[in-house]
Order: sequence, then structure tokens, then C-alpha cells
Amino acid sequence: MLKKIFLIAAARPNFMKVAPLWRALEMGSTILQPILIHTGQHYDQNMSDVFFDDLGLPTPHVHLGVGGGSHAQQTSGVMLKFEELCLRDRPDLVLVVGDVNATMATTIVATKLHIPVAHVEAGLRSRDMTMPEEINRLLTDSVADLLLTPSADGSENLRNEGAAENRIHLVGNIMIDTLVHSIEKAKSLETFLQYDVQPQNYGVVTLHRPANVDDPATLKRILDVLTQVEIPLLFPVHPRTQAVLKQNNLIETCGLARSQIRLIDPLGYYDFMNLMIHSKMVLSDSGGIQEETTFLNIPCLTLRPNTERPITITQGTNEMATIESLPEQVDRILQGNWKKGTIPELWDGNTAPRIVKVLEEFLTK
Repeated sequence: MLKKIFLIAAARPNFMKVAPLWRALEMGSTILQPILIHTGQHYDQNMSDVFFDDLGLPTPHVHLGVGGGSHAQQTSGVMLKFEELCLRDRPDLVLVVGDVNATMATTIVATKLHIPVAHVEAGLRSRDMTMPEEINRLLTDSVADLLLTPSADGSENLRNEGAAENRIHLVGNIMIDTLVHSIEKAKSLETFLQYDVQPQNYGVVTLHRPANVDDPATLKRILDVLTQVEIPLLFPVHPRTQAVLKQNNLIETCGLARSQIRLIDPLGYYDFMNLMIHSKMVLSDSGGIQEETTFLNIPCLTLRPNTERPITITQGTNEMATIESLPEQVDRILQGNWKKGTIPELWDGNTAPRIVKVLEEFLTK
């Protein structure tokens, strides 16, 4: 008898992690039946539908349609609708990825209904409790049955927190599965030519975290530094950031229209990867981009005070950055004076099959 797996997708970063899992479950297992659940946390088409199309994900079996709102509204909305779904169509296991509100919400619902939970990207820690994602990570890992870690430091974090060894499984980085699967197509595109730039002679910027974009004064300080960078910067603008730019007239105030910064709409996965692959550097406050640039050996500046992915610093091409440190760090990159990273263990494109093996063993023991 097939074992039913609820595969939870909520926000854009989740889709890149869910896609290889979907393929591995659908094509690589004879006993696991994946059911794709979209909670609807990202409901803007550019932030959701286009990623489903690019990554080859099917139309979700269930769309909870929760939408936006505050953390409490999103979390409670997911919990109410997901509980109804589980009671109506009980799965054998719920598989969650990452650290968004829906990850934590569906985990709590499933656990209280005594449905096993597997968490992909378990064990990541920033140790910054001002980050909602850190709270989601801690709560999810505290109750999930299977803790599937991307790197050895994640496994060690869980051991230090008292997790039983039989719950912890080092499987590798699921984001890299999607990158490996897509890299040749992404390389072959010429998306960067649309913006009148040449390979290795431009940077890519992404900013969306509240600490960087919600306060207009902070965002202005960042943009003032970026306008001084000597090479073009392609900046796909997140809807959250776009709203702050418009409401506070920052495009005009910072002189962005007259600068080398190119504000562009959010892109699909392949187009964004094409920009990144051919770039000189990436400046971002994202989590996953730290990992992708490490795999691609591209200099990365993470505009945050901490990271839950320290292996991208100790082993990869990433450095933490502040508004004050950015000019010096950018200058080192442009001068070719940047560290060469190495690819961490099991970041090889085969994480999803390893996860399937763990799930099969767990559900058939």
C-alpha cells in the first residue's frame, strides 16, 4: 500500500527545495505517494506561479489560499486550513522545508494529530531570536520526527540541543539539487543581455528582509552606498521592497534612475540564475543565495548581522557585510582579491534521493 506524503510548499524559496523532492518521490519511489500542498504564502504571480512553471512542478493537488498578512494571521490561517485537510485526508507523513511560517504551522498541526513530520534543512541556526525564521526553525526541529540536515554543522546544532541521534540524518543541500538540475539551461540563456551588461562586469542585488527594507532611512543608506559601486547592479525588486521605494519616493531621492542600478521586476528561476551565474558578485540578504553562490564560486556579500548558514563563510565564498563595510568589500571583489571557496560535503545534486531513502526506511520499519 502506498504511503501518502504531504509535501508542503509555501513561499518562493520553498519551491526550489520542493521541486527535486517532488521528482524523487514521483519517479524514484514505488511506495511513496507525494501530494503537493501549496499554502499560498506567496500569492503574487511573479513570486509563485512563474516559479512553479520554471521548476516543472505540477499544479498543486491542494491550494490552501492563505495569502499574506501578519505572522499571526499567516500562521493561524495555515493551521486552521491544514488541520481540516489532515482530518479529511490523513497522510502518512508531512514533509516540510525551510523556515517560513507555514513550515512551523503545518508541523505543529501534524504533530498534534500524531502524524510524523520530516523537516528538510533542519539544524540551521542564526542564534538571532529577532528573526521570525529562527523561531520557526527552533519550533519545527523541536517536534519533527526526522531532522534532515544540509551540512555537518546543522547536525551538530541539533545534537547540542538534545535531539536524539536516530532523528538526525545528514542528507546534503536540497537547493543544490535544483541548481545542478537547472544549471545548463540557466547558463545557456542570455537574460543578462536584456540589461545591456557583459558577463563578469555587473553585480546582482536582492533585498527583502524587514531589517533592511522596512525602515526607509536604512534602505536609503544601503542604496546610497550601492549607487557608488563602479559596475552596473541588476536589482530584481521584491514586492515588499518596491512598496517602500514608492511610498517614500526613494527612487528619486537616491537618484536611482540616473545611477548604474537597474531596478527590474522579480524574475523566474532560470532568468535569475542566468543573471547570477554570469555576474561578478552578488549582494543579498537571502539565505539560499549564500549557498548557490558558494556552489558556483561567486563572491557573495550577505547584508545581515548573522547567518544560519555559516558553512558558506567558513568554507564558501560568502562574507557578512554591513553598510559601513560594503565599499571595502566590493573593492576587494572588483580587484579580484576574494577568497576561493570549496563545495561542502554532499552538496552534489543527489540530496533528494537520499531523503527518499530515509523516508522509505522510516515508514516501512
